[in-house]
Amino acid sequence: MRRLTFPALLGLLVLPLTARAQRFPGHDYVVHNFKFTDGESLPELRLHYITMGEPRRDAAGVVRNAVMVLHGTTGSGSAFTGRNFAGVLFGPGELLDTAKYYVILPDGIGHGHSSKPSDGMHAHFPHYGYTDMVEAQHALLTQGLGVNHLRLVMGTSMGCMHSWVWGERYPTFVDGLVPLACAPTQIAGRNRMMRTMIMDFIRNDPGYDGGDYTTQPAGLRPAMGMLFVLTSAPKVQQRSAPTRDQADAQIRSYLDRATASHDANDVLYAFDASSDYDPSADLGKITAHVLAINSADDFVNPPELGLMEQLMPRVKHGKYVLIPISDKTRGHGTHSLPAVWKNYLAQFLSDLPQQ
Repeated sequence: MRRLTFPALLGLLVLPLTARAQRFPGHDYVVHNFKFTDGESLPELRLHYITMGEPRRDAAGVVRNAVMVLHGTTGSGSAFTGRNFAGVLFGPGELLDTAKYYVILPDGIGHGHSSKPSDGMHAHFPHYGYTDMVEAQHALLTQGLGVNHLRLVMGTSMGCMHSWVWGERYPTFVDGLVPLACAPTQIAGRNRMMRTMIMDFIRNDPGYDGGDYTTQPAGLRPAMGMLFVLTSAPKVQQRSAPTRDQADAQIRSYLDRATASHDANDVLYAFDASSDYDPSADLGKITAHVLAINSADDFVNPPELGLMEQLMPRVKHGKYVLIPISDKTRGHGTHSLPAVWKNYLAQFLSDLPQQ
């Protein structure tokens, strides 16, 4: 393992569809009789996705240019179509230029326009985990899009964790993994405590009514507040709200918007999904090359825990980058600012062999 250094909040919540994103229409693929790991099933599981570019196959029919980018908790693939991400990575001459690469942006189970509790089943929706989400992504690729190989899996936050799961479950399916803003181990400590509070704020509110509410339970608002804290970065909030009155106005406005744009069951399920995540025991099975990137001001993954230093030596072809705090970093949300870390990605792609 080599550790490298690099002399408005974007966190687990992902920005809504922008005007630019509307240039990339989404599509749906339905998986029939999808079985979840806990034994539950859905007769039809809808998976929403956006694609850019076209797949290219070698003489043996293997797709060699497919790149999948995976979003964070409560987000969607459309978040990657805006100026700060797509404009930096997917445009002409950029690292993942869609004239060269086939880019796939799926909405995970329970997120975006894919099947989720708020579609009508509410708390009767099957309880999914990260393993289920990765299995559904694999089904979308192989059955829905005919993609039999990935050049790259890149993921932010929850998508970061999915990247590690991909490396273990499908070790020969992907050449490279770029997990952004996570650690390849069970969520514990303060991270888990705050997630538990988010879920308890919702589940323990009398208005939740076992998930069969007709209006959003009041507990959704403090849950969104806890999510804000989880994804915050002091320098960012100090710059954007340097006075008491500005701070009060900004947080109340955020909570108003977040509460109005989220469903309590969807949020509860999304956070509960991380309960089955713990790739630490099987990191040695990963044969893909890995570029793991975290930032020093990430409240979700604080570097002082030393988790990456403990875990990355188990990864055969792993490289760890810790980006120090600067005026360019945005705490946990640095994962969605490729302008900050694209130089590392450029070197990784240059050195990346094919499997």
